Amino acid sequence: MNFHERLRQLRLESPSMQKELAEYLNITVRTLQRYETGETEPNIEALIKIADYYNVTVDYLIARSDNPNATPSGEQ
Repeated sequence: MNFHERLRQLRLESPSMQKELAEYLNITVRTLQRYETGETEPNIEALIKIADYYNVTVDYLIARSDNPNATPSGEQ
């Protein structure tokens, strides 16, 4: 799984709609759709906001981890 697939999965599992997430990120719905299809990727600031919105880690969002709530080793 990669970023755009994970983003789409999170949105589909959430009660929120594309419009709500786009407004939260201050982007257009079309830009969000491009994230979900893999046409483009968000900048780091938007990536962090998406992770915060869905209450997951950035590592989970970019598919570096399959645990949505994992903390980096050494942190408590």
